[in-house]
Order: sequence, then C-alpha cells, then structure tokens
Amino acid sequence: MTIPFHDEPGAASGPVPPPECPAHGVGVGPGGLRRFYGPEAENDPAGLYDKLRAEHGSVAPVLLHGDVPAWLVLGHSENLHLTRTPSQFSRDSRRWRALQDGSVAPDHPLAPIFTWQPVCVFADGATHERQRGAVTDSMERIDTRGVRRHINRFSNRLVNDFCEKGTADLVGQFAEHLPMMVVCAIFGMPEEYDDALVQAARDMIRGTETAVASNAHVVAALTRLVEGRRAAPAPDLASWLLEHPASLTDVEVVEHLRLILIAAYESTANLMANVLRMVLTDPRFRARLSGGHMTVPEAVEQTLWDEPPFTAVFGRWAVGDTELGGQQIKAGDALLVGIAAANTDPRVRPDLAANMEGNRSHLAFSGGPHECPGQDIGRAIADVGVDALLMRLPDLELGVEESELRWVGNIMSRHLVELPATFAPSPQQAVDSDPLSMMARSRPAVDWEVSSPSRPVPAPASSAVGTPPAHAPGAVPYPDPVMAPEPEPTAVRPVVPAVAPPVDPVPAPPSVPTGGPTADPAAVRESDDPAGGDPAGTAAIPQQRGPGAPARLWRAVSRWWYGS
Repeated sequence: MTIPFHDEPGAASGPVPPPECPAHGVGVGPGGLRRFYGPEAENDPAGLYDKLRAEHGSVAPVLLHGDVPAWLVLGHSENLHLTRTPSQFSRDSRRWRALQDGSVAPDHPLAPIFTWQPVCVFADGATHERQRGAVTDSMERIDTRGVRRHINRFSNRLVNDFCEKGTADLVGQFAEHLPMMVVCAIFGMPEEYDDALVQAARDMIRGTETAVASNAHVVAALTRLVEGRRAAPAPDLASWLLEHPASLTDVEVVEHLRLILIAAYESTANLMANVLRMVLTDPRFRARLSGGHMTVPEAVEQTLWDEPPFTAVFGRWAVGDTELGGQQIKAGDALLVGIAAANTDPRVRPDLAANMEGNRSHLAFSGGPHECPGQDIGRAIADVGVDALLMRLPDLELGVEESELRWVGNIMSRHLVELPATFAPSPQQAVDSDPLSMMARSRPAVDWEVSSPSRPVPAPASSAVGTPPAHAPGAVPYPDPVMAPEPEPTAVRPVVPAVAPPVDPVPAPPSVPTGGPTADPAAVRESDDPAGGDPAGTAAIPQQRGPGAPARLWRAVSRWWYGS
C-alpha cells in the first residue's frame, strides 16, 4: 500500500496510531513511517526489511535522520531499474525537494553524503562521462600485481604487531587499517596514514555530530596531496587524475579522491571483517575454506551476498513523477538503493542458506553507470589480506561468544565493532621495506573492469583550481541542476592483455587437425586486438586468457596426443 510522506499535503490526515500503540516506539516516526536510523535499523536491519516488505512491498517509505522522508528500494529488479535509468532517477542531489524547501539544513548529519560536489557520483550524462572516464582511466594505470605485493607486505606488517601476543582484535588491529594503508599508497600519500585518518574516514558517513568535522579532516589531507602533486607529479593516482585529458580542476580531483577513499576504505574494511567473522563463527564455511573446497576469493564473493559492505546507497532523486514497485514517486523524492535488501529479495534468494558460489549478480557494488569502479581493488585487498592472515595464523579462534559481537550501523553500512580472536603465539616475520614507488603499471593490464565508457573530451570551462566544494568553509552554493539529464549506458571496457612470460619452445606436432586452435601466438594476439584484423567485430569480446595461452594449451595437448 502507499502511505504519503508526512510533510506532503493531506498526510497529516492519514491514520495515526493511538498513544498506547507499539508503533510509537523509537523505530516509528510521524505518519507511522519506520525510521531507517536508530536502534531498530542498526541492530536488526534484516528484520526491518521484512517488516517493510510486508507493509509496502518492494519499495517502502522510510524516515532518515531528523525524520526526513525518503524511499527505500527493497526489490532486486527494482534496484536494477533504479540504478540503470538515470533519465528517471538522477544522482544530482540538488533535485531533492527537501533541500529546495529548507526541510533539510546544510548541517544535517548526512550532509557529507548528500551535499552536491563536483564529482561523477553526483553527475549524469556528459558530465558524468567526462569525470568517470578520468577516474576509470587513471585507475587502469595502477599496477594490480604491484598492489597485491604491497597488500601482502602491509598485511604481514600488521600481523607482526600482534602475532607474539596470542590475542588480537581483527577489526581494530587489522581490517580497519589494511585498506587505508593500501589506499594511501595508491593515492601517493603514505605519510598521511595514521589512526586519525582511519577514524575520520569511518566517522564521516555515520551521521554523527562529528561527521562534518571528520569530513573536513579527510578533505584537508587530500587537498595537501593535490597541491603537492600539481607542483611535483609522481606515479600515483592523484597525479594521473591531474594530468588526465579531461582536465579536472583541483577541487574535482580532491573530491574524486575523497569519493574513492570513502568507497574503497569503508567497503573493504567491512568486507574483510565480515569474511573473518564467517571464518571464525561458521564451522561449515571454515571447513570448506580449509579443506580446499572454497578459495578465499569465493569466500569473499559469498560474503558479498550475505553481508555486503554497503547496505544501502543514498541516493537517487526522481526527475519527474513516476512509478516504481507499485509506489507513486513524485519529482524531487529521494530514494535509497537497498543493496542488502536486494541481496535477500525472496524472489531472487528464496533460500538464504543456499550457496551462491560463482554467482555475481549481487548488488554489493551497486549497478548501472555508477557501479563502483574500484571493486577489483577492494576484492584484491580482501583476498590477499585475509589469505595472508590465515597463512600466518591458521589456528585463529573466536575469543568471545558469538552473541557478544556488536555492530554499529548507519544508513549506508553496518560494521563490526570488534572481532576478538585467539591463536598460538608465533614469531614475527621479516618484511622488507618498500618505498611504494612502483604503483604505476609497467605493462598492460591483465584484468577486466566494468565501467562507463570514457573518451577524450574537451576541457571544462573552469580554472585549474575550481570552485570550493559546498561543504568547505566559505563556499558558494552550487547552481541549480539542469532538469533534463542525459541518460548514459554502461559498457564493458577491455584492457589490453599483458605480454605473456616467455616459455620454453615446444616442438610443433607433425600436423594440426583443421578446426582446432591456432598454434601461432601472433595470430592469437591479432585476434585479441580490438582495433584490427576483425571486420566482424568479434574482437570486442573480452578474452579470458593472455596472449599465447591457447597456443600453449594446444601444444601441451598435441604433445600428449602424439606421445612426445
């Protein structure tokens, strides 16, 4: 059923629960709408989703901090439509009616999340394409193999801090710190890594009274980095964004680095904590992992279904009056992408205990043009970090009763406060110091990424410095949005495969049966080239092996076939 928001005309005349009704509890606000914040939402989000589904279906009205109305999208297919249709649901928060009529103040606890900034996450159409292209292209320059080596080194450094004690908090001493160490290294600011930056990154999206100050701390650190890299470029993400043909301003670069830091840090810290909790609390999960029936990447993927690092994303704003999930959405309404709710949609997962191995249709990284561009790096941090920890401390056990574990939640995420563990004390391992000077990719990529298309575009009509963001002191309010955003498709962007390592020459067989794979590596490389040798356009299909792999496979099969 549809319940009008309490601040709309006629809403006050709707049914109001009597004073003795339980609906007057802390989880229910004006108009009988459920609050998407507070104890109930934080302690039992799954229970809240079930109540909202039973009352409203796949799209439910909820209240944000300060009892500001919004829509929570619960259904999997409805969330896909929400994220894939920017012509109906824009990312430009300036469309929000509550902002326009003053019901949401600039110092609202969620201001660091919804305040419009000159970044791709708040843009649609051509602007989004220009900014997102700069982010995607710059991230493609990261040496993924080098990053994995850094992750392993950082992991072992962290383990060295507690391995001799026999006890540790795997959240506070490991999961919260490893992602920030890696992100700071990729950005080119390893000297900025400290406990204050870690805590500020977590606090700024919680909707607390200190969220605005925490956001200012992060922005100040990133501003120092960008000012330094504008004067002296280096092989890091900040420099690559500054030198990209999209000609981002300094403000745009700062805000995009801030966006990447929030997404990469918070999501990866939560993901690692959730994977480790599953290892320590679910005997079947651990048995499959220890017995080789499940790899760490598969364990990570299962966790992305069951405990996504971001439970919801705020937000989308309706471009005009429309309908979604049977609800009448009005122009300017705010909507939340319900990631955790979509992952447990009964229409998609009727049995939540079923194994989702190999299935990546979850919405842990959202979807559509704004799907997370750094998800592969987040997966790498979780994969390598968890694996390194379990290799060093294979006898990890939960140090408290599972019922004693506590979570802290907000509208975007729900993270474990502590994960006490015990293990047999072990000696420290030597970890060579690395100057973090090899983050740039020295050879083409080997992995594939899903992102919005990017292409060379003219520089924007703005200065190199740009306008300060709205959340900065003394900032000028941003202009109103263009009310007709350009819809933007997504595309799979292949990255040129890396040159395969040299292999020992293998004698060619006496003959090769027709119709089999070619034994000429050059022919394979030509077929992989999207720019040539393929008038039919088949080269646009990503290859899952590096150049020469089919040839080496065929040679091995031929040697076996001919007995050589």
